[in-house]
Amino acid sequence: MQQVRESDLPPARAPSIARKRSQEFVGRKVRRDRLRVAVLAPPWFAVPPLRYGGTEAVVSLLVDGLVREHHDVTLFASGDSSTQASLVSTFPGARSDDLGLTQPELMHALTCVRDAERFDIVSDHTGALGLALSNLTSTPFLNTVHGTLAGEAGALYRRVCEVTPGAALVSLTESHRATANDLPWAATIPNAIDLEDHPARDHRGGEYLFWLGRMSADKGPVTAIEVARATGMPMLLAGKLRGSAEQSYFEQEVQPRLGGGIEYVGEIDLHERVRLLHGAHALINPIAWDEPFGLVMVEAMACGVPVIATPRGSVPEIVADGRTGWIAATVDGMAAAVERCGEIDPRECRALAEFFYSPERMVADYVDAFHGVIERASRAALPLVRHAPA
Repeated sequence: MQQVRESDLPPARAPSIARKRSQEFVGRKVRRDRLRVAVLAPPWFAVPPLRYGGTEAVVSLLVDGLVREHHDVTLFASGDSSTQASLVSTFPGARSDDLGLTQPELMHALTCVRDAERFDIVSDHTGALGLALSNLTSTPFLNTVHGTLAGEAGALYRRVCEVTPGAALVSLTESHRATANDLPWAATIPNAIDLEDHPARDHRGGEYLFWLGRMSADKGPVTAIEVARATGMPMLLAGKLRGSAEQSYFEQEVQPRLGGGIEYVGEIDLHERVRLLHGAHALINPIAWDEPFGLVMVEAMACGVPVIATPRGSVPEIVADGRTGWIAATVDGMAAAVERCGEIDPRECRALAEFFYSPERMVADYVDAFHGVIERASRAALPLVRHAPA
């Protein structure tokens, strides 16, 4: 294993954005108003997802959390979903094989729009299509942007917002919002995870490095393998491998690098994901794009596992450098960080995950945002009073 070089690691620091959010959270007034909320999920995966589906996992936590807070909630999702809310489905099962096709997405979203007048607000998680359709109803929409706003995606959102006077958007992190500051943001609400499903381990260390994600270059599996080779540690890779692009990338770039302690274990469910995290020395997350939110990093933190990640997108807001893991830009830097993972306290990883990424906090953030959007829509709907001249 290579010698640790302090110069490869950035200095440990306290995340200023995390401090700001903690100050906002402490002393928050609990709202008791009972809202009628429609939650519009994408039609591609069940809520919650069986395996892959970060958006659907977050939607499930939001819906069930709102129900626990005694709001009247209806979830618009595929018929194989499981929820504590009322469930309305256009399709009996998830339309995963049709991912990206307009027709099923449009039919699904219109089912919600058709019934929107029954609700105080629609919490929309379908993207720009749902936002565009919000013009068909007087019920206000709060659209959570789960994807990137780079390039054409950002241009599409700008075009939709130009023709949607009441547009109100939720970003997942401050870095996410900063990629398109000109859009009509209503709130920044980090995703949450089910902390009970991600119990913390009580020990440091592990026998292998772990990578988890979608099999594509922007998720960095090849870089993760290079880190493992540089440290001499074995590595397990797990994640989504379905579409033709993912299959082609795997066959050309990842598969030839397997062997000698590097193994791909396939797409795994929640139970297996937690088991493998508990046995890992660290999660290696060398993303090569400005990811809006890295749910896998929060899952690792909740399990007490250090995260080693590149300084892209949401990483500096999620990883507390020197406390829950390390941020490094190069293979050498990440390899050096692997040797220092014994300095990371699993209890602190868990504590920060509980404070910043609990479902209760996320639900409270959304309820605050719902009220703000409803109040703004009510003011916009008030008739203009004209006074006769004296």
